[in-house]
Amino acid sequence: MAKSTTTTKTKSDVDAGEMSFAQMFEESLKVAEVGEVVSGTVIAISNDFVVVDIGDKSESEIHCSEFRNENGEIEVKVGDNFDVFVEKREAEGGLKLSREKAIGIKVWEDIAKIQEADGTISGRIDSRVKGGLSVDIGVPAFLPYSQIDLRPVKDLDSLIGQTFDFKVLKYNRKRNNVVISRRAILEDERKKLREEMQSNLIEGQNVTGTITNITDYGIFIDLGGMDGLCHITDLSWGRVSHPSKLFKVGEEIQVKVLKYDRENDKVSLGVKQLKDDPWATVQNRYPVGAKTKGKVVSITDYGVFAELEEGVEGLIHVSEMSWSKKTRHPSKIVSVGDAVEVVILNIDVDAKRISLGMKQLQPNPWDLVSENYPVGSIIEGKIKNITDFGVFIGIEEGIDGLIHVSDLSWTERIKHPSEKYAKGETIQAVVLKIDRENERFSLGVKQLEPDPWQAAIEKYPVGTTVQGKITNVTEFGVFVEVEEGIEGLVHVSEISKEKVTTPVGMYNVGDSLEAKVINVSAKDRKIGLSIKALTDDSGEGSYEEYKQKQAKSGPSTIGDLLKEEMDNKAQE
Repeated sequence: MAKSTTTTKTKSDVDAGEMSFAQMFEESLKVAEVGEVVSGTVIAISNDFVVVDIGDKSESEIHCSEFRNENGEIEVKVGDNFDVFVEKREAEGGLKLSREKAIGIKVWEDIAKIQEADGTISGRIDSRVKGGLSVDIGVPAFLPYSQIDLRPVKDLDSLIGQTFDFKVLKYNRKRNNVVISRRAILEDERKKLREEMQSNLIEGQNVTGTITNITDYGIFIDLGGMDGLCHITDLSWGRVSHPSKLFKVGEEIQVKVLKYDRENDKVSLGVKQLKDDPWATVQNRYPVGAKTKGKVVSITDYGVFAELEEGVEGLIHVSEMSWSKKTRHPSKIVSVGDAVEVVILNIDVDAKRISLGMKQLQPNPWDLVSENYPVGSIIEGKIKNITDFGVFIGIEEGIDGLIHVSDLSWTERIKHPSEKYAKGETIQAVVLKIDRENERFSLGVKQLEPDPWQAAIEKYPVGTTVQGKITNVTEFGVFVEVEEGIEGLVHVSEISKEKVTTPVGMYNVGDSLEAKVINVSAKDRKIGLSIKALTDDSGEGSYEEYKQKQAKSGPSTIGDLLKEEMDNKAQE
């Protein structure tokens, strides 16, 4: 007889088994409610639908479009679990589910939690909209222009497609409206960097920053948490017309901290201070007398500024540009940007001034003028200018000669040179004198012909009787033109043996008059005449008497008289 075996179950085992069965039975009877978010499992995938089991009386389908990525590929597979939203129960007993709405509900819950905790949410910028950008954070969110960055963004299109973290400023679930900010995050980061920078920043320190703004007076640089200003005068040792010529917004540069005002939180920066001051050793590189090259950077009425190197400029005064004394504007000689060869004339390191010269590279025409135009030689040139006192003749570039009015004619009385000559006329002249030190070139026209007064000594010896025409009658005598350009004077004491107080009224201009020569001086250009000597046999006595009276009587020619009057006026 077989022995029976009895298995005894404890109460706890029975209870556990019963509870498990009860729960299983309850789950099998569970019905999803409309508007509820429940968990679902993929049990099948067709061309158009994904079949999902949510534990309801029947499986439900969700269109594949809710599972496709940007490339059109389905992102789920059989067995995947995810939340779905129960939209409604179909008449035939099935359920209409939505994965996207379930995600949206979850997003709104996350949005509420993030705003409450002052957290961040990730999102991708989709497109530009009125007043800002549209961002996908699970639901469409609005990013205003003012909240995109710390500073205005010029190229908004470059942000489209990029993913950033944002803070939630406000939301309204009923209106499906969310306003987010990227600037709030950047400000928090900047604040931390600023605090760190404030504690570590010291004067004289070299730091790297990013240019955030460019103005007429300098550039603003973000040092990472705080901005500093680099004034235009601290950008370069050289000339800077505008900071934008050297730098661009967004460019990263290295600068030196010149001054840090902690109380007012202001930082002064410098770029040029990263290099040594070129003026400290300028005399070593540019000794006086040395030749060098420069670039014309500025032109003024009084000269040209040439840059020898960055930060070192010199002035070429207009007088040092050409040996010519003709005033020419520097712009007629050089232009901005031209490369010029110069000579160092003088350096003032304290005043940071260098005097430069261009003409010194060419021979001084005055150094060769005596060799090329010896005294006594005859030259030909055009009249460049006519003045009251003479005529200027162009000899060569930088050399003009002056023909004084007194050297225009031996005999003619020329009141103004323009009576005889015209500007541009070509004439010949004799070199009379060259003053190299004062750069003066004296010429004469009358010297091209013999001096008629030299011939007068032989032609009119003492005792010669001459016939001439009266040219002037004065209180002290009568002037008689012996020949063209040669005048003699009959002093009042030589008119008659009888005393004559004045010849005025006795003779008329234009009348013919005969007289005897009692004195001739080519040096003084004087001929002394006598009427009474015509009837006086003792000519010698008359001559000696004339000389004594001549010394007392004054000038014997009209020219001498005029000269004496001018001298008297000058003394007055």
